[in-house]
Amino acid sequence: MYNNLWIISNKKIKIKNMISKKLDSPEPWQMSFQEGATPIMEGIISLHNDIMCIIVFIVIFVCWMLFRTIYLFTSNKNKKPLHIVHGTTIELAWTIIPSFILMFIAVPSFALLYSMDEVIDPAITIKAIGHQWYWTYEYSDYNALVSEGLNFDSYMIQEDDLELGQLRLLEVDNRVVVPTKTHIRILITSADVIHAWAIPSLGVKADAMPGRLNQAQMFIKREGVFHGQCSELCGVNHGFMPIVVEGVSFKDYISWVTSFGLTSE
Repeated sequence: MYNNLWIISNKKIKIKNMISKKLDSPEPWQMSFQEGATPIMEGIISLHNDIMCIIVFIVIFVCWMLFRTIYLFTSNKNKKPLHIVHGTTIELAWTIIPSFILMFIAVPSFALLYSMDEVIDPAITIKAIGHQWYWTYEYSDYNALVSEGLNFDSYMIQEDDLELGQLRLLEVDNRVVVPTKTHIRILITSADVIHAWAIPSLGVKADAMPGRLNQAQMFIKREGVFHGQCSELCGVNHGFMPIVVEGVSFKDYISWVTSFGLTSE
């Protein structure tokens, strides 16, 4: 159970997040990414923007060539040719140039993929276990310090129980609380069927496979409340097992851990 100090601090964080207006949850008619809170998500957004610039240029060029061809080679402008000639030069051009474009895109994408898989000396390890249809979290680093271990279930808050400012289908009764500017490892598995632990703002999406541990990493750069959902069709209540990660200062994180009751060992 949270102590009074943590509840007051938690309310301050909620108000601060509402004032900052960070896009850390889905918005109506949203077309862009949620605002990145980790270096990985910032890299994903940057790579997306760079590739989109290349795609826009290619689409404009191809459309220009297509319409110009249609306009110049109509039946009244260009009579039926006596014979068809292959253009070796242009065929080489439209094969080699796209190859270079793909290599230009591949280099930064490979670097980003490598950084997503690399876990840098994590200070905290959290185990997320998917169930039909809720999540269980275990902070195994504190098993020797916290009586009965630091673990809890996280269920979606029903619509009738929502408070002012809370998001429908995205709020949970127990959030995953983590410190900011800290390397965190997430071990993800499932107790029944395949789930997926995904939080767009943090750039994390990993399958929860029964009998297998998958690994993801986070380095949250700012305080905030980040919403996610199960991203693998897992049953009739698939859309009712959200994920909420709350990034707090290290001082508030210690207060939260302490609220579970430290032992004297």
